Amino acid sequence: MANNTADHPPGNSVAEVDHEGDFGCTTMQLRELMELRSGEAVNKIVECYGDVQGICRRLKTSPVEGLSGNPADLEKRHTVFGQNFIPPKKPKTFLQLVWEALQDVTLIILEVAAIISLGLSFYHPQGEGNDHCGQASAGVEDEGEAQAGWIEGAAILFSVIIVVLVTAFNDWSKEKQFRGLQSRIEQEQKFTVIRMGQVIQIPVAEIVVGDIAQIKYGDLLPADGILIQGNDLKIDESSLTGESDHVRKSLEKDPMLLSGTHVMEGSGRMVVTAVGLNSQTGIIFTLLGAGGEDEEKKVKKAKTQDGIALEIQPLKSEEGAESEEKEEKEEKEKKKVNITKKEKSVLQGKLTRLAVQIGKAGLIMSAVTVIILILYFVIDTFGVQGREWTAECTPIYIQYFVKFFIIGVTVLVVAVPEGLPLAVTISLAYSVKKMMKDNNLVRHLDACETMGNATAICSDKTGTLTMNRMTVVQAFIGDTHYKSIPESEAINQETLEILVNSISINSAYTTKILPSEKEGGLPRHVGNKTECALLGLVLDLKRDYQPIREEVPEEKLYKVYTFNSSRKSMSTVLKNTSGPGFRMYSKGASEIVLRKCSHILDASGQPRVFKAKDRDEMVRKVIEPMACDGLRTICIAMRDFTTEPDWDNEADILNDLTCICVVGIEDPVRPEVPEAISKCQRAGITVRMVTGDNINTARAIATKCGILQPGEDFLCLEGKDFNQQIRNDRGEVEQERLDKVWPKLRVLARSSPTDKHTLVKGIIDSTVGETRQVVAVTGDGTNDGPALKKADVGFAMGIAGTDVAKEASDIILTDDNFTSIVKAVMWGRNVYDSISKFLQFQLTVNVVAVIVAFTGACITQDSPLKAVQMLWVNLIMDTLASLALATEPPTEALLLRRPYGRDKPLISRTMMKNILGHAVYQLIITFTLLFAGEKIFNIDNGRNSPLHSPPSEHYTIIFNVFVMMQLFNEINARKIHGERNVFEGIYRNPIFCCVVLGTFALQIVIVQFGGKPFSCTALTIDQWLWCVFIGVGELLWGQFISAIPTHRLKFLKEAGHGIPKGDLPQEVLTEGADEIDLAEMELRRGQILWFRGLNRIQTQIKVVNAFRSSLYEGLEKPESKSSIHNFMSHPEFLPLYEEEPRVPTIDEGCVDIGHLPSSSRNGGGGEPPDRSLHSHEFPV
Repeated sequence: MANNTADHPPGNSVAEVDHEGDFGCTTMQLRELMELRSGEAVNKIVECYGDVQGICRRLKTSPVEGLSGNPADLEKRHTVFGQNFIPPKKPKTFLQLVWEALQDVTLIILEVAAIISLGLSFYHPQGEGNDHCGQASAGVEDEGEAQAGWIEGAAILFSVIIVVLVTAFNDWSKEKQFRGLQSRIEQEQKFTVIRMGQVIQIPVAEIVVGDIAQIKYGDLLPADGILIQGNDLKIDESSLTGESDHVRKSLEKDPMLLSGTHVMEGSGRMVVTAVGLNSQTGIIFTLLGAGGEDEEKKVKKAKTQDGIALEIQPLKSEEGAESEEKEEKEEKEKKKVNITKKEKSVLQGKLTRLAVQIGKAGLIMSAVTVIILILYFVIDTFGVQGREWTAECTPIYIQYFVKFFIIGVTVLVVAVPEGLPLAVTISLAYSVKKMMKDNNLVRHLDACETMGNATAICSDKTGTLTMNRMTVVQAFIGDTHYKSIPESEAINQETLEILVNSISINSAYTTKILPSEKEGGLPRHVGNKTECALLGLVLDLKRDYQPIREEVPEEKLYKVYTFNSSRKSMSTVLKNTSGPGFRMYSKGASEIVLRKCSHILDASGQPRVFKAKDRDEMVRKVIEPMACDGLRTICIAMRDFTTEPDWDNEADILNDLTCICVVGIEDPVRPEVPEAISKCQRAGITVRMVTGDNINTARAIATKCGILQPGEDFLCLEGKDFNQQIRNDRGEVEQERLDKVWPKLRVLARSSPTDKHTLVKGIIDSTVGETRQVVAVTGDGTNDGPALKKADVGFAMGIAGTDVAKEASDIILTDDNFTSIVKAVMWGRNVYDSISKFLQFQLTVNVVAVIVAFTGACITQDSPLKAVQMLWVNLIMDTLASLALATEPPTEALLLRRPYGRDKPLISRTMMKNILGHAVYQLIITFTLLFAGEKIFNIDNGRNSPLHSPPSEHYTIIFNVFVMMQLFNEINARKIHGERNVFEGIYRNPIFCCVVLGTFALQIVIVQFGGKPFSCTALTIDQWLWCVFIGVGELLWGQFISAIPTHRLKFLKEAGHGIPKGDLPQEVLTEGADEIDLAEMELRRGQILWFRGLNRIQTQIKVVNAFRSSLYEGLEKPESKSSIHNFMSHPEFLPLYEEEPRVPTIDEGCVDIGHLPSSSRNGGGGEPPDRSLHSHEFPV
């Protein structure tokens, strides 16, 4: 007998606990028991406890009523058996983060230089005053000034400390934010248990040993337990064992249920026997934690994913053993080109590449600066002046060399864009926080940014596009088609009795309709929404389902065939109480169940023969009109058995049925969806609907949503026709065939999970069209797991979604609403734009500062911007600017352009025009001030001043003007698409305003009171006004630049492309490496290996360390997340509305089947009107 029920002792109400006496078994005994499998486990239970009831008695719980929920009892269970919680890894302390920030090579070089400079400044040799050391000591006016030589070294050290603290604080706050997100996810995960005889949902962490938990299709088990009663229960244990086959669970053969495994079919109840660190998942975690750092690296795969309590990642690919064997074979064949490594997200890859290129340039510039300075000094001192190197002059010369070295390092510091990863992190973290408010719970950080590049969305119908509040609105009962729910008197009473019994018993007992929480509100639907609609029909017929369920409790159900994606029906068998034999109730998709019906109940409630021609007529007259109204049709049927058949032979059991009725269930389209879909279409994103419903219903809903537009040439296919068109004679999917179908496909109906996965994979792998596609997928069921995992961004439903779907997803929609996806697109594009704004600003500063320091040093032997000033500029443009520009809120305007795609360069031509244009302005001003500033302002010349001379007004003005220009240019950087009004929406970003004003205030303090450490001297009001005036000139100059048409400037190059596939060196394409790090490849080409340290992106990716588990999700996923390799190098975008209207196909109302192209009419079996589907026809 398949429906196993353990008999429970009669009259055992809520078990009372004797608080003095301990439980009848220890944690260790239960742990050992849970380590056994199948037969061994059954024998052990019989041997030690008698049966599962024995375990329940020892754990002082009732299999029917559950625990009493008494707080003292629960507390005691916590102490004895532990809590259902796996402690996360300890966060890094602030000091550890400081130490990590100090590892930065650039900072180390600066520290060394500063310490040498400090040491030399305290060393005064005897020959100090001698003339024969040349100009080295000339110009020092008094002893006091000479003593102040230590200040520069100390100031550099101080600046380094500031930079380190800022970096560490950023890391720390990121980690803290991430922990908050983590705990929120943990709190949201609930599980159903029975306490005091009531079915309640409690947070996973509150489950205790002895709880009776209800498990159903789609659950992720939160603790170990033993089955008490189960219906057709199948579990996917691949996350623990690596075996992909689903394991059937039953009391006789294998009652052991393990935490971290997924329920793939059926339902049941279990008694919890191990929680937290004592569960099988917990034991594995303990092993991982104990093995230390090295072990950790080996078994990184089993880390918690985003710390959701008690989840475990598969130790092998979730597709499991079979696919792994296949993969191994394939890998051997294509060892050279197999890129299934973890890859960085699209943006991450482009940034790394760009940072390396900028860093290389900076390194060369700084080396050249140092060499020129030293050569100039040596030639001038020993050649032109003809001096000799004497022992007493050595320290003075060395001091000069150290000064040159410090100048070189500062050029490098300014050149390396260490603010990049910081900007990315801040932007992503800020977006993730704000997206919470827009009902997007982001689980993997890079998904947020990838979403901005999305070109296609494959959406579910139920619950995403529709309200998922199902109601029966039409019915066909007793040969009559009722367009609205009939009165109960109108239906034959026998038929009504059978119908009510069938619906009440043949549905999950966890599905209920509860009274509304608010007065006058709609009743609450709990559980499966389709079943809720049927139960609603029972209530509408003035009957009640509850008494029937009480009369036939779950324990009395003889056999249950639960719903799954291949059956598409559910059946429940009861043993007849009055006599021998059995009765089976079935329900399911009408076209599937009707095919298995041989009789139908007529108006008098008697079965009459139901032939194939009757069925065709019914489809034509009842089912198609219902589907045309956008209704989902469900057939309810039954069958009586006189003798006991072979219950495992499903084909025979689910046959020869008698149809009771067919109902049409309406799931209204969400009112906000059509508007959201038209926004997507304007933004250049194609929305496709993939649903299990029949093609007519799907087409009707797609038309209401606006996915299908009147007059468009589109394809609506059913799963089987889709497969016929894309598979060859051997049944294999061919990319070429798929490329002919997907560009026009808008609706895929009656699709299986495999179809969804095939479609998503096909679109992602396709090379048709201008750019590679970036695909987002929504899903709620367990069967959507593979497609969600394969997609670039997977959205799971927060309310209706199963744990398996949430597990496979990147973003959880907490309100199950399609509009939230549009918000995610907006935030994703905003992240991309924020990074571009920051780059535009940063690169302008980089170009100017490097050129000024370089030429200044070469011509005047001294950088106009001192080391400490450079560090301050660096702080402005890195930390503060990334904070200001990365927190711009998104606007609707972001949805008016096409997606960037994978290969669009980060720095567009317009941005390059802005960068170079502003650099020209700043360089002209700076050099004018450097070489003619003393005449303009009528002050002393600051050039060629000797070592340790006091700060000059001349150089202070240069520094001040430089900073003012950066400040005003920061406002220009807010726009990157050549907009004129740079102030637009500036008040919507208070952070930006605060940063700009704060920097301005600090600059005043530094200049007026910075003195020797900052090489500044106080300026007069006039001088300040001139500095600000020159700064404001940036805004005017910005207007001039935006007036120059970009397309005229052919010489401008874009930068920051993704990396084309052809460029990958062979050794990278072989297996073995953990991740393809583009930076490393660049380095290998250049052979500048030590540059790894200088490319601070490597170190500062640690800023993102708090998000490690989410950013580097790829480790757990067998597939790559979003490849940045397989794309073309020159994107060209189509204008937004390039798609020409073709064959007029849809009228606004119901589709007139005759008008559709044959492909739509027969679900795609025939040829579409135009078969020459060349790639250029499809705007992507």
